Amino acid sequence: MLLLATMAEHPVRLTGALFSDDSRHMVDCLKALGFEVAPDEETKSIQVTGTGGRIPAAKASLFVGAAGTAARFLTAFCASRKGGRFEIDGTEQMRNRPMKGLLDALEQQGTNIDSQEGFLPVTILPQGLKGGRLQLEASASTQLLSALLMVAPLAETDLEIEVSGGAEKKPFVLLTQELMYRFGQPKQETETLGKGKVLLQVKAGVPYKIPETVSIEPDASAASYFLSLPLVVGGTVTIKGLHSGSLQGDYAYTDVLRKLGMTVEETSEGTTASMAINQLPGQGLQRNFWPISDTFMTLAAISPLLKGLTRIEGIGHTRHQESDRISAMANELIKLGQWIEDGDDFIEIQPGLIVPSEVMTYDDHRIAMSFGILGCFNLYADGSPWLTIRDPGCCAKTFPEFFKILEKLRTA
Repeated sequence: MLLLATMAEHPVRLTGALFSDDSRHMVDCLKALGFEVAPDEETKSIQVTGTGGRIPAAKASLFVGAAGTAARFLTAFCASRKGGRFEIDGTEQMRNRPMKGLLDALEQQGTNIDSQEGFLPVTILPQGLKGGRLQLEASASTQLLSALLMVAPLAETDLEIEVSGGAEKKPFVLLTQELMYRFGQPKQETETLGKGKVLLQVKAGVPYKIPETVSIEPDASAASYFLSLPLVVGGTVTIKGLHSGSLQGDYAYTDVLRKLGMTVEETSEGTTASMAINQLPGQGLQRNFWPISDTFMTLAAISPLLKGLTRIEGIGHTRHQESDRISAMANELIKLGQWIEDGDDFIEIQPGLIVPSEVMTYDDHRIAMSFGILGCFNLYADGSPWLTIRDPGCCAKTFPEFFKILEKLRTA
């Protein structure tokens, strides 16, 4: 929404905004590009003065930290400007995350790009988006496709994106498209080409129609941790404002919880998950997490408490995210005494006797939060701690208050 707000021809106020490392980097980058951006952390709102997508600054050096979303979205956005020079860099972690598919696609549009073999840092000498047909390999991240889709209306002529890698089917791309439709963009024509390729056609020259105030949904990925908590300790938790009509595909994690024996109900207030303590633990399961891969670690971390084997498939691309997430989860679960098998695209957990351990987080916020939920389990039946999490501060990437909120729930 920060990026889309720049496409308006007037100021846009975003309410319910998240303030984390990722969002702060995006705000700072938009300011460096010459946009007026006014964050207000007290009211959880951000005001962005839109320019119809025209980037005011001709030159800028942008630092995105470890924010893959900001890196991909800003790269495509900068390429939409006619003339200028933009340098984009991030942390060492971000320098190892895939950018090549997007960079190749933008070069097909005439953008001059200097990069480190398809990784950050990159220097962009933009010529605007000419439109027409291009090829995009997006199996590494759906963000590569979402980035192109949002800026496509700024092209000179209609943009035809020949996508390979299956990204067009994933929930985050569908979320991007739905937001575009809500804000005045025409439906995108889709054509199946065969050999795993799909052609998406995006109209150029159609202005975005964005309201002056836009409310941001609660984060369904972050909600997965707290919705899982009753499975670990018993009781009930409600995520206010989160509903099944969410644009976010990760709401489907609630189906996983139901399979594990939890009661998940939707009310006018939000989504409630509950489980009686005498029902613990639930059964293990086998599931393809490809559509909701940001939540696979939530299930993997609590799998030592389940009865029987848990197998999580469709997660090969998570080896190239903030960490090699399959390997990281396997390493830490083995230290906890679990029997693990993993491959390119899956992890399998056979519960064993839990061994108290110290969890390494690999500078990955989702590993810290997932194991934070497991650590709430009353292993010794006397409330004493048994699980240590190294570098919990890595949660600042997307959820700085995670452990404070968890503590409030513990003492409520």
